Amino acid sequence: MNKPANPRELTDYALAAARRGWHVFPLAPGDKVPLKDWAWKEHNTTDPKVITRFWARKPYNIGIATGPSNLVVIDLDTPKEGETRPPEWDLPGINDGADVLAALCERAGQPLPLETFTVRTRRDGTHLYYTAPDGLTLGNTQGARGGLGWLIDTRATGGYVVGPGSFVDLDDGTGTYQVVHAAPAAPLPGWLADLLRPTPLPPQKPVAIALAADRRGNYLRTAVEREVERVTSSPPNGHNNALYCASVALGQLVAGGELPEAHVTGWLADAAASVGQPYGEATRTIASGLRAGARRPRTVAA
Repeated sequence: MNKPANPRELTDYALAAARRGWHVFPLAPGDKVPLKDWAWKEHNTTDPKVITRFWARKPYNIGIATGPSNLVVIDLDTPKEGETRPPEWDLPGINDGADVLAALCERAGQPLPLETFTVRTRRDGTHLYYTAPDGLTLGNTQGARGGLGWLIDTRATGGYVVGPGSFVDLDDGTGTYQVVHAAPAAPLPGWLADLLRPTPLPPQKPVAIALAADRRGNYLRTAVEREVERVTSSPPNGHNNALYCASVALGQLVAGGELPEAHVTGWLADAAASVGQPYGEATRTIASGLRAGARRPRTVAA
């Protein structure tokens, strides 16, 4: 199949994923993004009744939330038009993410870990599904930035992948995500888990919050400290959601003229950094939360 599926077919694919224990949620038809305003990190499911009822409405593509599904998915991509190999991978036989994985296996003296659930993506890439290692929380990586290498991304806690049966029609490629090996998801090989193990965070430093020492300043300081603590005490799979909620709450005070937006952004970005949130992702989440908070300005009584 390399054409849009109908709602019945997509329902079947979503139910098949749920039977494997994988949590699904709707993506926009023909696209890779969640439905607008859909909080997919909280609203994903394996409930057949919910899935059947929802996918009967429209041919929604299928998102699989990798964290709740206890999955680590390795995405072996192909280069986009005009993309060249970075210097460290400018080697004979290296043309795409699959070649990079093969080279990593050769260097480690390990076999190619291909005996697992496998999906061909719309641009002839490959998704390799593995069960997450016990006792180790892995996040998401892109390329060599904390990851495995050129044209290899990974999705685990806090991430999602486009599920089988989904048809994506975008400028950089059109096609269906197709199962090519329906084996059970194998455990992530230990040597790959070690390569993906997050770098330990530096010791946390308290977030400095400089506000006036009067009654109003004390109230605002308490409000900021409470939201900073919301972020720094959040669980590994809840950092981004906590950061968004904190940004909404303080965004109300920013909109009411009580706090400078630049200061709030700085305080929250420092809090996010202390729990390992990537800077770019954190600032996007903060900006989104501040916009949402601005819809309900809040002031402090004199």
